[in-house]
Amino acid sequence: MNARAAKLVLAAAILMLPLLIVEHLGAQVAGATLSGTVTDASGAVLPKAKISVKNLDTGQSTATQSNSAGLYNLENLTPGDYEVTISADGFDTKVAEVALTGGATLTMNAALSAPQAQPQATTDNLPNAPSSSKTAPSLQDLGFPPDQTQGNAKEQALLDKRTHMLKIHQRLGLIAAIPLIASVATSVGAGGKNTSNTDRNVHMVLGAAASDLYFTSAYFAIRAPRVPGTTTRGPIRFHKAMAWIHGPGMILTPILGAMAYSEKSHGEKVHGIAAAHGPVAIVTAGAFGAALLSVSLKF
Repeated sequence: MNARAAKLVLAAAILMLPLLIVEHLGAQVAGATLSGTVTDASGAVLPKAKISVKNLDTGQSTATQSNSAGLYNLENLTPGDYEVTISADGFDTKVAEVALTGGATLTMNAALSAPQAQPQATTDNLPNAPSSSKTAPSLQDLGFPPDQTQGNAKEQALLDKRTHMLKIHQRLGLIAAIPLIASVATSVGAGGKNTSNTDRNVHMVLGAAASDLYFTSAYFAIRAPRVPGTTTRGPIRFHKAMAWIHGPGMILTPILGAMAYSEKSHGEKVHGIAAAHGPVAIVTAGAFGAALLSVSLKF
């Protein structure tokens, strides 16, 4: 070999030396492998679970899915620290950090748990009574066992509607008490010896306002839907019993009052059945007040 050929061989060797070094280093840094099995809390395998790994140094992510046996396998991962996220439909997501070493296989099994159900708020309000709290009663408040209330959406919807209408009934009833009390208070001036048309007119207007509010409130109580199997108990029985007194009384009182108003306006003394207007009104107001107290006070 002459000197020229030797120089060419030496130059070629020098050029190939970096390539050989890079290839040697690449062979030394082998990829890491992450594998495992995804199951539920009972140990049953979860196919098609999503597994995602993120290199915390580079930010690069790789994803795969578990097979029909719940197994997954991620190969040729760059050694380093990773964030592993494992999820499946209907289960809580599991997140963990692992360190992968070049050429090594790390086994990471995951048992996913189902999300916990949120506890339902309960209430002590009776289902037939106007609710005084912000939380509506549930079917269990009616005495139904828990196994009978699950999936019973129709009855729960009826109960929610009934509670809403009874709340309106309660509020209107409390508002009606204001002109009713004022009407009773002005009855003395309207029916006394020294009466005037103004006194009688004020008394009549207050009575009419109380009557209108009362019957509007009664409408919501009567039209509120009933849940099958509901029983009347506690102060609700007394509340309903009083309705048999103040209900007819609210009908008779305006009729008798109109008769008394007519007789007074003609300069006559109130007589006959019209004279019962005052006592009937007092009994009606008393029964109405007792009905309000029965659902407002616990006893």
